Amino acid sequence: MNATAADRGREARRRLLEAAAELIAERGWAAVSTRMLAERAGVAPGVVHYHFSSVQALLTEAALAVMHDLVEQAGAGMERAHTPGEALGLMIDFLTAYDGRDPVSLLFAETYLAAGRDEDLRRSLGEVVTDFRRALAGRLAEHQVPAPDATAAVLAAAIDGIMLHRALGPGPDATDLTAVLRRLVAPTEPGPPATEQGDTP
Repeated sequence: MNATAADRGREARRRLLEAAAELIAERGWAAVSTRMLAERAGVAPGVVHYHFSSVQALLTEAALAVMHDLVEQAGAGMERAHTPGEALGLMIDFLTAYDGRDPVSLLFAETYLAAGRDEDLRRSLGEVVTDFRRALAGRLAEHQVPAPDATAAVLAAAIDGIMLHRALGPGPDATDLTAVLRRLVAPTEPGPPATEQGDTP
């Protein structure tokens, strides 16, 4: 059966979004041009601007789609957890596939950088981060973790930072990382009483 014009249009749009995500990681956000996008997607240059108002709009939609997908996958993992610590373990296991130099990690880094110069992108990226924090806070609240919103914000920032640092060199392994982050969500076990200065240990 012959594809309709609408089918061909949807396919061209899909290929452009896929090409944009690849090129952001490969070339860097600012280096991607209409010609590059058209060549990678296998379409005429005019098709780029037929489907998108600008290259920036195309890059934004492509990057945010990848980010939304990753957040949804992470959220699905958290839904399977029975404790906050287990949720963190599942999330860290999920993120071990990203070493800081893979295409998804590079896309994240490039998008964060570009958001500093584009208010619309900054606002849209902020919504993705807020959605992730909200989902994480919801799971923490279900498990009666104190200050779930603030704890979720700290955890999200820590995970973001760890992923960015991975591009610079090896960091803590998954076991150590999970153990450290679990301290934010697990009750603190009582330790020995503090000794006053001058007391004999």
